[in-house]
Amino acid sequence: MSSQIRNQLVEALTALADPTVAVNRSRFFKSGPGEYGEGDKFRGLTVPQIRSIEKTYRKMVDLDSAVDLLASEYHEDRLLALLLMNYLFARGDQEQKTKVYEAYLANTSWINNWDLVDSSARFIIGPYIESGDRSILYELAESANLWERRIAVIATYHLIKQNDFADILRLAEILIDDRQDLIQKAVGWMLREAGKQNLAVLIGFLDKYAEKMPRTMLRYSVEKLPDGLRTDYMGRGRRSHK
Repeated sequence: MSSQIRNQLVEALTALADPTVAVNRSRFFKSGPGEYGEGDKFRGLTVPQIRSIEKTYRKMVDLDSAVDLLASEYHEDRLLALLLMNYLFARGDQEQKTKVYEAYLANTSWINNWDLVDSSARFIIGPYIESGDRSILYELAESANLWERRIAVIATYHLIKQNDFADILRLAEILIDDRQDLIQKAVGWMLREAGKQNLAVLIGFLDKYAEKMPRTMLRYSVEKLPDGLRTDYMGRGRRSHK
């Protein structure tokens, strides 16, 4: 049954493939030589099209089918698989949630671009660890794999929305010297989200670390602050990442 459903999903994706869109998506997600998405392949679908397929098939798909689809060379297939896993997690009992969580962590090699991480980590990893062991965040944060580090950061989005800031603050400290632009952006984004929930939390972190933060991380974190305050913190930040 798993392979049959997977084939139906691939047929649905293939039917909407557009070579022009594929070229544009390939450029947007930096799949050229030496870029962060090097070697990724695209069928040429828009995100709304992929979400429409997910809604059509979500009640027919089991976890095995979603994981099978995740192991695809095509970016859109992997995004669809992760959206289906989000659904299976959200609608599942605790046993099902555990299976989805474990399958996600066992297949991080396929969750290999920022949109794939951002569309899934906060809906699976974050909720699962909310009331339990959070050590996985720190294991991922120490990974040599860029995308696993980003998973750790984006997973805290769910916690932040529950006014739980301890992990993003600790991860921001751990990753403050990370040289990857996509990690700096992710950390800055999550700090900004923390500030939306509780401005004092963000201000406290900035007062302590603004002078050490890479410019990109700092810029993302202060984006929603009042003009004067934002200018003040940007003036404290280091000019380059050494």
